Amino acid sequence: MTAGRVEPGAPPATPRPDVDAGSPYPGAEPAYRPDDAGQQPVPATGYPGGRDQGTRAVVRVSSPTERRNPRSSDLDLMSTRDVLKAINDDDRRVPAAVATVLDEIAVAVELAVTALRAGGRVHYFGAGTSGRLGVLDAAELAPTFNAPDRWFCAHIAGGPEAMWRAVEDAEDDEAGGAAEARECVRAGDLVVGLAASGRTPYVLGALRAATDVGADTVLFCADPDAAAGRSVTVFIGVDTGPEVVTGSTRMKAATAQKLVLNGFSTAVMVRLGRVYSNLMIDMVATNAKLRGRMISILMEATGCAEDVAQRALTEADGDLKAALVSLLSGAAVADARAALDRSANQVRGAIALLAS
Repeated sequence: MTAGRVEPGAPPATPRPDVDAGSPYPGAEPAYRPDDAGQQPVPATGYPGGRDQGTRAVVRVSSPTERRNPRSSDLDLMSTRDVLKAINDDDRRVPAAVATVLDEIAVAVELAVTALRAGGRVHYFGAGTSGRLGVLDAAELAPTFNAPDRWFCAHIAGGPEAMWRAVEDAEDDEAGGAAEARECVRAGDLVVGLAASGRTPYVLGALRAATDVGADTVLFCADPDAAAGRSVTVFIGVDTGPEVVTGSTRMKAATAQKLVLNGFSTAVMVRLGRVYSNLMIDMVATNAKLRGRMISILMEATGCAEDVAQRALTEADGDLKAALVSLLSGAAVADARAALDRSANQVRGAIALLAS
């Protein structure tokens, strides 16, 4: 089994046979593919140079991330500082590339908000670096925004073990991705596929199965022309171009994924009322620094003195949002909580209710 959720208390997925024949999603690339220079194809039954290790599939990926970068062709001849400069210069291209797909990200945000408000979930499916970034983003939402564990579910090819080391052939397990989606995804959920090349079989299998059960789907990749983009609800293709080290998608492609995920999940939390002004008002104080930050947030948001902020937090049993509404409105903590319940947990909405 190569599929697996990475979330608190999640049971391991049970592989199931892939029964989704006839799907609109493109199939896997052929077992060999000659490159642009006319190189001989690599047989699927072994490795170049005759080092046969049994019947092992070989895929030649044509994504832009696999192309040679002319700006780093002398990388191994450069000084250490020049290597770092070459990497940094190329990294500067990533935010500009992400800026071109903000409209698509915005649509994905609205789909996620709709799903979560209706009791659904947001799922991330990825392999390798893409999968690890999905796990990271999902893991940070609970302490930062007090997001319920069930809201975001991260799936990585190869399961939790793949967070620390590469799991052989896990990303090629299209049936495993489909089985994992059928196990967890429900109609009304949003499924976000993360694949630098746009053709990772595990991810495409999950997206295909999610479509079949009635979930909306998003594919985020570093190939604006990825064929699978035609088969999802929202396609986010960021043109990050060739990597400084050819094919190393842990570099620019991954940086773009981190930027997109940061923006996506943060915007979702803002739309769901987990931010007031630009302050984290639903954070979980899991250490001394964060407990101090709660006091600072109340002081910044209301202009009150430190002792007033501390007293309000104590009266609210550490509930930052209730303490904030109480201070801003002058209402008792119990009334602040009731107003928050009536306003879908929105601070400004609760204050308006109390004012009326």
